Amino acid sequence: MSTPLPAPADAPIDDLPVTLVVNGKTFHGRCEPRRLLVDFLREDLGLTGTHAGCEHGICGACTVLIDGQASRTCTLLAVQASGARIVTVEGLAQGETLHPLQQCFHEHHALQCGFCTPGMLLTAIDFLHGHPNPDETEVREAMSAAVCRCTGYAGIVNAVMAAARLGPMPLPAGALPD
Repeated sequence: MSTPLPAPADAPIDDLPVTLVVNGKTFHGRCEPRRLLVDFLREDLGLTGTHAGCEHGICGACTVLIDGQASRTCTLLAVQASGARIVTVEGLAQGETLHPLQQCFHEHHALQCGFCTPGMLLTAIDFLHGHPNPDETEVREAMSAAVCRCTGYAGIVNAVMAAARLGPMPLPAGALPD
């Protein structure tokens, strides 16, 4: 099923077409060639779980899965992602059932203010998908790709280790092209 994006009445003629599959739903629209994917997700699609932090690709707050791989959305143009399958934090839970990693974050108190949490979750899912049996050092190194200023990382590392003990971490539904 495809959902057209509302086009502003004053949309410039040079806007480019964008088609994205986000959290399993296809969106067709148009946007300025210079529009960042983070802004497109947040403002055009209303998916505000993806956060804009440093806007330089360093902090990881804007991380989503693009075609199954953790990717920064603050350094990627929306038109560059056209045709991709994207999973945001909103696409992790299945109804009221949390994704196993979300449940581990909850159980191990792996969040405080929550600003970095969406990027942390998606970074960890990508890492665990490719490293199903990590040791603590590998988890710490992988999670250093997402900056947290308030937890001290202990709960985050514990949550990721607990998720790893659950077995291979599947990517969320719709994360990979068919």
